[in-house]
Amino acid sequence: MDAEHVKIPVGISSCLLGERVRYDGGHKKHSYIMHTLGAYFEFKAFCPELSIGLGVPRKTIRLIRSEREVRCVESNDVSKDYTDRMKGCADEQLPWQRRLCGYILKKDSPSCGMERVKIWDAKMPSRDGVGIYAARLMESLPFLPVEEEGRLGDPILRENFIQRVFVLWRWYHLIDSGLTLAGLIDFHARHKLIIMSHDQLCYKKLGRMVAATTKRDVREQAPSYLSELMRALKIRATRKNHVNVLQHLLGYLKTNLDKDDKQELIRVIEDYRTGMVPLIVPITMLNHFFRKFPDKYIENSWYMRPYPAQLSLQNMI
Repeated sequence: MDAEHVKIPVGISSCLLGERVRYDGGHKKHSYIMHTLGAYFEFKAFCPELSIGLGVPRKTIRLIRSEREVRCVESNDVSKDYTDRMKGCADEQLPWQRRLCGYILKKDSPSCGMERVKIWDAKMPSRDGVGIYAARLMESLPFLPVEEEGRLGDPILRENFIQRVFVLWRWYHLIDSGLTLAGLIDFHARHKLIIMSHDQLCYKKLGRMVAATTKRDVREQAPSYLSELMRALKIRATRKNHVNVLQHLLGYLKTNLDKDDKQELIRVIEDYRTGMVPLIVPITMLNHFFRKFPDKYIENSWYMRPYPAQLSLQNMI
């Protein structure tokens, strides 16, 4: 399975691909998603509002706060309640959703919004809602990387989401190839530095989980490992944690580098720590030195190449 030849399946709100499925007959075509991510992702477009029979054009819908729960209704006629149909629609999509490696949702949508969707009550709307379809999706597949198109404009959130997509894709490849204890150990070893950059406690917990797994129970333990892994990776990697990883990598070169090269690498890592240069700068220098002084563990680690370099994600963080 090679990222240069196989695109990764990712769900997406249809309007973001330019499909005219919105209430007004329009779309919300997103150039970065279509052209940049589209080179690596095979998008599975879906519009729950269209799927439950709402036409194009159509009356707008909104979330309202009832006495017991949040409901999805027609904006001008609250007697037209689509909540149960929307939940049922989401549940019906699970067979194809289960093989996705990520999902990009339309922000602010009462069906697809991931967060901060308006909920109306008798007074003023509050932005603390989640779209009905989106909520069901995330409840059914809590490990699935999910993001909104608006938040992809944030370099840190964008990198975090895309990294998680690639990790889950590699996980499914491991499962499809036949999960073994040796395979799990290798998978974890290759992702250890990535995990370390996100959260030290999760890094230790996942290490203990793998160490306690046996050949007999590897398949039983796999879902728990995946759940904890994706929870850890959802935590945003910090500059401090990246510096720890970079210094860890420097340790593999300490006997190979001369004094000047070592000092230059230390200086570049310090420049990254203080925010003077992006992550790509120390990563590029480390890759240069590891080409001169190869190390099998580092060569196999996904930290140095977590996704295609052409995405330029480390240039902005």
